[in-house]
Amino acid sequence: MWEEFKTFAMKGNVIDLAIGVIIGAAFTPIVATLVANIMMPIIGYVTAGIDFSTLTATPVEGVEIRYGLFINAIIQFTITAIALFFLIKAINMVRKPAAAAAATAPTQSEIYLKEIRDALVKGKA
Repeated sequence: MWEEFKTFAMKGNVIDLAIGVIIGAAFTPIVATLVANIMMPIIGYVTAGIDFSTLTATPVEGVEIRYGLFINAIIQFTITAIALFFLIKAINMVRKPAAAAAATAPTQSEIYLKEIRDALVKGKA
């Protein structure tokens, strides 16, 4: 059972997932600081000083709906998604040359298919 678990844990996908979770956890405070200290003041300035975190509605006394915090969460999620998109795009650009080099050599199947195609074309002529 230990060997089976070790084989599972050492698969590339599990290790990649673990690295992704760790990087995501480390990336979260960076984005939170970016949103809270840079983006939200700019958005507040553009919207004439509105602080979204203080926006509330009280439809009934004693009930407070804090929809401003929800707006903050949406903005933070959007900025996080955009930042992760660019981070993953940069990582993929670094990985592409290695993948492209491996894909240049045709497989044996492709070679056989080309030979069959060439023979068919030659037979028609």
